[in-house]
Amino acid sequence: MDTLLKTHNKLQFLHPIHGFTEKLGNLSSSKFQHQETRLGMRRSCLKGFRNSSVRVRSSALLELVPETKKENLEFELPMYDPSKGLVVDLAVVGGGPAGLAVAQQVSEAGLSVCSIDPSPKLIWPNNYGVWVDEFEALDLLDCLDTTWSGAVVFIDDKSKKDLDRPYGRVNRKQLKSKMMQKCILNGVHFHQAKVVKVIHEESKSLLICNDGVTVQAAVVLDATGFSRCLVQYDKPYNPGYQVAYGILAEVEEHPFDVNKMVFMDWRDSHLNDNTELRERNSRIPTFLYAMPFSSERIFLEETSLVARPGLPVEDIQERMVARLKHLGIKVKSIEEDERCVIPMGGPLPVLPQRVVGIGGTAGMVHPSTGYMVARTLAAAPVVASSIVRYLDSDRNISGNALSAAVWKDLWPIERRRQREFFCFGMDILLKLDLQATRRFFDAFFDLEPRYWHGFLSSRLFLPDLIFFGLSLFSHASNISRIEIMAKGTLPLVNMINNLIQDTE
Repeated sequence: MDTLLKTHNKLQFLHPIHGFTEKLGNLSSSKFQHQETRLGMRRSCLKGFRNSSVRVRSSALLELVPETKKENLEFELPMYDPSKGLVVDLAVVGGGPAGLAVAQQVSEAGLSVCSIDPSPKLIWPNNYGVWVDEFEALDLLDCLDTTWSGAVVFIDDKSKKDLDRPYGRVNRKQLKSKMMQKCILNGVHFHQAKVVKVIHEESKSLLICNDGVTVQAAVVLDATGFSRCLVQYDKPYNPGYQVAYGILAEVEEHPFDVNKMVFMDWRDSHLNDNTELRERNSRIPTFLYAMPFSSERIFLEETSLVARPGLPVEDIQERMVARLKHLGIKVKSIEEDERCVIPMGGPLPVLPQRVVGIGGTAGMVHPSTGYMVARTLAAAPVVASSIVRYLDSDRNISGNALSAAVWKDLWPIERRRQREFFCFGMDILLKLDLQATRRFFDAFFDLEPRYWHGFLSSRLFLPDLIFFGLSLFSHASNISRIEIMAKGTLPLVNMINNLIQDTE
């Protein structure tokens, strides 16, 4: 619930989801390697309005989806020259926000950097939205092209929460342009290829690319998102999944306040005439996320917060169509659509290991919300300064010792404990039906802003998270308390056991 990690309409899923067995392509240039999701920063950068001929037939909301059109930045990139045989200080695999952020900051310190990506000029196709205060802290307010004074959560047809926290849409072209320009100015070189293999030596690593080129680097950073190209895991991977389907549409009209974004709409009256779909939604609910840009232009997304296995996109699309019909939203044209799947929770990668990771590949997605982009961008200076510090202090340091030190800075004990608590929250959310989910968020958004702000933005650590949990329990209704105790006891025991076992 932050910024979901979305995949564009032509991308495919990384793991089987209710029959989906396709694999997600290399996300290095299309993901916020890192990415966030629902309850906090969601992706919401949209492509420029483009004219496209649209076929309208019988039922045909999806018939309005235009052909995918890739957009590239018009930059001349300084390319890596393999003939020189140089060993760069840092090779960044993946050209998403996290990878570029680290490349930018390491190169600012005067170290040599090579960014490797199959499509280095490609503008990220994902949509991202963020809480304005998060991007303000990152000095990236100039990369928001639309902001809303606040947000709204519809608990049901009779109850809603007004959230006094400004929300914004990321201008992904502006964000990538800003990062790329700084990288170029700092002397970063680019190589357009995909890394297929890494061979580690004592003081350097060899990255073998699919074009036959070998890039030599003292440090390797995997910023390829959920594809987890280079970072290794040694435990079974069984995350929850956040799945969503969204459209950027021109409509005749819509019922939402253009000054507020719709963070969550849990209403289900649109399913009154479809008993089977209503029962499915009651068991595993979905909500609407909406960004109204004007009275006739709006981004609409139907989302399953977390489920294991994830809901099939066709199910989510069916619910969206029913919702739009009930709300009286008649779609005239669709500028773009997107499907997204975000693995949430699951184990951390092997800590430490030779390849350093950041973002989704390093387990940085918020396990309770899917949020990642702001969290990852905030972690980029930590990774960059760590790499610079250890390379500057001892050029003879072994590759294993250096990467271990960087991993320790990225995942200190307090961050690992925080993640355990978030996984505990995800385990509870996985067990809640629609009515229980409504009760949960009714209490959640009644908390003091510092609690729900901090939870969504990963700003609370274990001591504060304990008080957060107690406050949530005190705000919950009696039936919700019973549900939390019944469904949260085993996850709580597992969390405590994991906290005890995880030491420095």
